[in-house]
Amino acid sequence: MDPLDLDGHALHLLLAVHEEGSVTRAAQRLGLTQSAVSHALDKLRALTGDALFVRSGRGIVATAQADALVPRARALIDELRAFSHAAGFDPARWEGTITVAANDLQRDLLVPPLLARLQSQCPGVRLRVWPSQAPRPELLRDQGCDLVVTPRPPEAADLVQKRLFQDRYAVFFDPAVRRAPKTRAAYLGAQHISVRYEDGRSIDIDGWLAGRGVQREVVATVPGYAGIAALLRGSERLATGPALLARGVLREFASAPVPVATPAMPMYMVWHLRRQHDPAHRWLREAVEAIAGEALA
Repeated sequence: MDPLDLDGHALHLLLAVHEEGSVTRAAQRLGLTQSAVSHALDKLRALTGDALFVRSGRGIVATAQADALVPRARALIDELRAFSHAAGFDPARWEGTITVAANDLQRDLLVPPLLARLQSQCPGVRLRVWPSQAPRPELLRDQGCDLVVTPRPPEAADLVQKRLFQDRYAVFFDPAVRRAPKTRAAYLGAQHISVRYEDGRSIDIDGWLAGRGVQREVVATVPGYAGIAALLRGSERLATGPALLARGVLREFASAPVPVATPAMPMYMVWHLRRQHDPAHRWLREAVEAIAGEALA
């Protein structure tokens, strides 16, 4: 196989199979048949001289060679994008997939208007949303994510961050069952629901309160704010989180100021330095920034 036969579609396919860990899911993501993906993989195997993906149980796993090729494939795709935009970026002609990582608050507040803007101005672009949890630099370096929206930006020299807005913390409760805790004693005397991500890390407010000796009885944790509602409904329990959750997953509950001191909660968008001057990525950042301003106006 002539190396010059390698194109951006083949590189994109390699990334899709690697990220999905499945030929079937990669085919669905790319809008191709499973046989078309398998045929393209065979061509890549012939070019690289490596199996790339091998069976493991009911699924597939990447070989060491595939793991090594993925960062290079991603860099080549970035170069291809820059090449195609060199003569001037036109959002209407932009084609591809944008991957944004965001948790419940950011997802509900920003993603619906972002999708509407993409469909209006960039009809050839598809949007993928991943949970950011407590993001690590690898999410932007190696895992194909274009932009992370988070209150906890990962610290790394090759990442860029910009503050989008600032929220405050509130305490949420079921108003059909109880009233707002107005004193520190009432707040600390209640049972609490909180969030602990799948990697074991807690949300910032929990660590902040614990570090100042504020001891609460946390009777249950869930992997995201969306899981809190079922455990608050019909109970006297409390949950402490960003006030803007009242517009999203906790809209059915009442909220009040937290009767103990809490910090402000800034929200950032974070991206990799290699995308800093990409016209398409600049359009994405400007769109998210504008949407955040409109949402909070």
